[in-house]
Amino acid sequence: MATQQSRKMRKIAAVAAGALVVGVGASFTLASWTDSEWVSGSVDGETPGVGTSDFEVQQNTSSPYADTGWTDEEENPGGALLFSAGALSLTPGDSIYAPVALQTTEDSLAATVNLQGAVASAGITIDDPDGALWAAIDVDVYTAAGATPPACTPADFDAADWTAILTGGLDDAATAPQDLAAESGSTQHYCFVLTLPDDAADTLQGLTIAPAWEFASESVDA
Repeated sequence: MATQQSRKMRKIAAVAAGALVVGVGASFTLASWTDSEWVSGSVDGETPGVGTSDFEVQQNTSSPYADTGWTDEEENPGGALLFSAGALSLTPGDSIYAPVALQTTEDSLAATVNLQGAVASAGITIDDPDGALWAAIDVDVYTAAGATPPACTPADFDAADWTAILTGGLDDAATAPQDLAAESGSTQHYCFVLTLPDDAADTLQGLTIAPAWEFASESVDA
């Protein structure tokens, strides 16, 4: 009996001691001053201070070349190349010529440009059921930098004025990239030459194709 009473007394004492500790802790909780400092990614707290750069390459298919009418054609079939006369009536040995120029826009980063192999133009109906005309056409592409391009016409074309970057077929890509300066700082000219070979088969008569080429560009930091 005495032992049970002693245990009860110890429990009461422990609970009382715990209550005392809680009470003491609560009695010493103090208020404090607060302050905050903020910073922002802005310029003088008025305009955004974080953003992205601009990158855009434009094309010009004028023939003869004129430094106007630059356009942005990012999807197949893109801008129309203006081939020389006879493009739809080729006979064996005929070649047709078409120029195009590229440059960056006025607020763009610099660029590296790679001409890809041709693919079928989107949304254009052709007549080449087994791909025979596509396979037969020879393709040469030349390039030159400068404000004024060399001639890209049957009468005046001179390969010595250009640098060849593609000699092959429609599926072939250029062998070297070209650089475009930032902010319209340079113009790169191209001359496409398509030829129906001298030994073209008679079965190619009356066929049509519409190749489309992509100039794949990547930005270059200044």
